[in-house]
Amino acid sequence: MNEHHKTIAQTCLKAAEGNTMAFPQIVGALSDAGFESYAIDFRRATATYYLPEGESIELPTHRVDSAIAPAFDTTRMQAAIRDAQQQVSGYTYQGFCEKAAMAGCAGYIVSFCGRRALYIGRKAETHIEYFPDQ
Repeated sequence: MNEHHKTIAQTCLKAAEGNTMAFPQIVGALSDAGFESYAIDFRRATATYYLPEGESIELPTHRVDSAIAPAFDTTRMQAAIRDAQQQVSGYTYQGFCEKAAMAGCAGYIVSFCGRRALYIGRKAETHIEYFPDQ
């Protein structure tokens, strides 16, 4: 992991939390820098960015204010994802994170080569969301 990788990861996280880059732009920037995936952990308030060689960088994220619901509600999770994909009026990444937590999502993993995100509940329930065709 070099300084360029660290800078790109920090820049993308800041852009997500500041709503200055959309998800496809963030995926493109991280992928172009050589990352293969990242994971967001709402319970620990961390983002971990992974390189194919096994190196990673963990960064602190904003803390989600809402409690993570005990049961994973796929319908509510999908609604939060659709709002993000459609950039509905008033959309923010932090708002997405709040909705995800209220839907029982404890975190998620984004795979660039797999072109999908895996949302994980507290009891290891999952929802796979494939990247929309561009």
